Amino acid sequence: MGTNQTGIAAGRLAPADYAANFADLHPPLDRHEALVASDRCYFCHDAPCMTACPTAIDIPLFIRQISTGNPIGSAKTIFDQNILGGMCARVCPTETLCEQACVRNTAEERPVEIGRLQRYATDAAMAAGMQFYSRAAATGKTIAVVGAGPAGLACAHRLALNGHDVVIYDARPKPGGLNEYGIAAYKAPGDFAQAEVDYVLAIGGIEVVNGKALGRDFTLADLSARYDAVFLGFGLAGVNTLGVAGETLEGVEDAVDFIERLRSADDKATIPVGRRVVVIGGGMTAIDAAVQAKLLGAEEVTICYRRGKEQMNASVYEQELAASKGVFIRHWLAPKQIIEKDGKVAGIEVEYTALVDGRLSGTGETGAIAADQILVAIGQRLDNPALDGLALQGGKIAVDGEGRTSLSGVWAGGDCAFGGQDLTVSGVAMGRDAAESINRALMSAAAPVTAVA
Repeated sequence: MGTNQTGIAAGRLAPADYAANFADLHPPLDRHEALVASDRCYFCHDAPCMTACPTAIDIPLFIRQISTGNPIGSAKTIFDQNILGGMCARVCPTETLCEQACVRNTAEERPVEIGRLQRYATDAAMAAGMQFYSRAAATGKTIAVVGAGPAGLACAHRLALNGHDVVIYDARPKPGGLNEYGIAAYKAPGDFAQAEVDYVLAIGGIEVVNGKALGRDFTLADLSARYDAVFLGFGLAGVNTLGVAGETLEGVEDAVDFIERLRSADDKATIPVGRRVVVIGGGMTAIDAAVQAKLLGAEEVTICYRRGKEQMNASVYEQELAASKGVFIRHWLAPKQIIEKDGKVAGIEVEYTALVDGRLSGTGETGAIAADQILVAIGQRLDNPALDGLALQGGKIAVDGEGRTSLSGVWAGGDCAFGGQDLTVSGVAMGRDAAESINRALMSAAAPVTAVA
């Protein structure tokens, strides 16, 4: 089949093209490359890169360990702060975090390749089967973790490390959350997400129960009655809709579902894609969906965002990546309605937007973009009615600096909690810190565990 086939179709490319298109975006460094890259680090005493890392990894130390030929020791430095350091090395927007803060940018406008060095070290440890941690003496305490994504896994690992028994409940068939179902296939090819889950669970003391959802199979009150503490890290399952005519037409799909189907496919050629694809949104999910639509053989892929380039949540690097793959990004366009022909998508009518007195407004001028597939990536929301009176903030679960919620004995972290940033590294930090708070509370009989009014 060729890319000129109309409608939504699978098999637009030759088999070899799929393998090439979905190969590792950033191939791993070999030993020589890692030594050269690590030699560029100044090993700053007051390192701004470390401050910029949500999990506060000692970046100068782990890079120095690589430079002295000790990648295994380097991996331990990373895992001490971020047990999901392998995936974070692959998917973190380092260009807006640690690498943006690197002092090498000032002198050379090119940072130390922190992300790729982190992958070099963590891959070495995982390949060697190195387990750096053993459980403390059993405490007899049990904790329920809802959600087997980055926040839940990080929380469970730290709790198990402290000698507690943990049961993770997850609604999906496999653990991993965002890392398993929501990451672009070219950022983490193969089965790395599950390999990392296995690595995390190898500490022991963690049971994973799949296919069980809060509100459907159990309530928060059930968990609170059965366990000594509860951690909520179930992410955001609700999907924001466009709210325009035609969005239920065949050919309109949520971008998260599109990415999930692609990640789950054994054969990328089986995933159908339109000849002309329009993606609505301006974040990382929009970029991931648009790039992958292009890699699947779509002839034209256009991202429409209602504000300007500077307001896009996707980093400049991600925007440039999309452009390099042939994705056309158009700004100041808002969807008006989906255009229908014979019961299917034929295009989208858009209205030009502008800032008027600081507020986004439609100009009244409209246009149309031909499309046979429209992917919606305008964010997700908390969509779980079974929160049993938990206080909310900004549409998410309200938490304090330690992840404590308004209910005694209940903590939360990751995307479902206020402050979660839709990043693996953010979820890890919140889950890890909540675990330490839970440990302190359970091991101190007098410690209050309710902090949010």
